[in-house]
Amino acid sequence: MRKLLLLALAAVALTASAQPPSSLKDAYKDLFMMGVAVNQRNITDSAQSALVVREFSSMTAENDMKPASVHPRPDTWTWERADRIADFCRHHGIKLRGHTLMWHNQMCDWMFYDADHRFVSKDTLFQRMRQHIHTVVNRYKDIVYCWDVFNECIADGPRRLDADGHDQPLRESKFYQICHSDEFIRKAFEYAREADPDALLFYNDYNECDPVKCDRICTMIRSMKADGVPIDGIGMQGHYNIYGPSEADIENAVSRYADIVDHIHMTELDIRVNREMGGQLQHSDNAGATLTDTLLRRQQAQYAAVFRVMRRHADKVDCVTFWNLSDRDSWLGPDNYPLLFDRNYQPKPVYHTVRDFE
Repeated sequence: MRKLLLLALAAVALTASAQPPSSLKDAYKDLFMMGVAVNQRNITDSAQSALVVREFSSMTAENDMKPASVHPRPDTWTWERADRIADFCRHHGIKLRGHTLMWHNQMCDWMFYDADHRFVSKDTLFQRMRQHIHTVVNRYKDIVYCWDVFNECIADGPRRLDADGHDQPLRESKFYQICHSDEFIRKAFEYAREADPDALLFYNDYNECDPVKCDRICTMIRSMKADGVPIDGIGMQGHYNIYGPSEADIENAVSRYADIVDHIHMTELDIRVNREMGGQLQHSDNAGATLTDTLLRRQQAQYAAVFRVMRRHADKVDCVTFWNLSDRDSWLGPDNYPLLFDRNYQPKPVYHTVRDFE
């Protein structure tokens, strides 16, 4: 009788272990966090918020913590939307990625100009940056575990040589036009560390698997860390498509970044079904294109490639974040079909490719 009971218990245990995990965060709990970028609707609609809580262990505010959103004028702070996201995370025990303290886009442009709309001095710029960074970081330091301190400073395209024959890697942003060096990036990390010594601090960029851009990112981060700039991690945005980057290029980029920093996050993952990549968005709506079986298989294969690489590097990868909850929410438009949930917030076949990874 005892033997039969033990056999029965073993059979139950085997059946239970054969069951697929109940969620993305459950499937990856022993590897890294699974995250999602959210808008206000995602956390106020009951069905969508339940989906967020069930599937994800980390969240990012898609737009509501960016400089222009919280600090539109020098003496004006608009906290309501960002606070709502932070409170949602506090209530549900979800970790919050801070995004983003500084960026050339969605920036509080008043930071760059004087009363006559001329560029301020770099010292004035740094004072304004420090005040903004300290105020934002201190408001959310109880819930934000890491910050994208600076977003997208590195230029795309072929190498551009300066008068001394060196590659000039930085985007010609207003920050650069005022400073004429990378000092503004270094200062932002210093100010963020002052404000929260415990938060992980990330440099975040797209097209990060392109060999030229990867070189530029590695060169910049390596130099800054050698000079004591407190950069803890690199954010690989992951705005890919079904044709690229190749698994080899993703592997190469992750391996190179892992040699420089101890923390890698994939911060904005989506895989569109056209040939655009990174910051490109010329065809946000594919004119009602159908997600054919061929496109679906390509998308499943590309997501599988991404997660093979991330899993191989789970010793350095802390979090993989999808950029938006569903195709309906995506900045790419629903007819690019970039995410794991469709426009009705139902799991697509690619969801199971990721969750039930084999």
